[in-house]
Amino acid sequence: MVLAAGVGVWLLHRVALWMERRGWIYWTRSGGHSTRAGNALLEVQGLLEPEKRHVIEMKRDVRGERDESGEGPEPE
Repeated sequence: MVLAAGVGVWLLHRVALWMERRGWIYWTRSGGHSTRAGNALLEVQGLLEPEKRHVIEMKRDVRGERDESGEGPEPE
């Protein structure tokens, strides 16, 4: 029973990797898109650690430059 469940999970993982290669889903890579929750956490971090605020602003500038130029996410 446990072996069958393990094989099933492995097969599901392989199918998800195949779907990711075809561009249908994001499975192991985020695709470079930020989430709303991530943006909210950056704001909270900026309030709690004002000395690191410049890092948050630099990340926003880089995202804005990429959006304006029409480029996709940077390769990893």
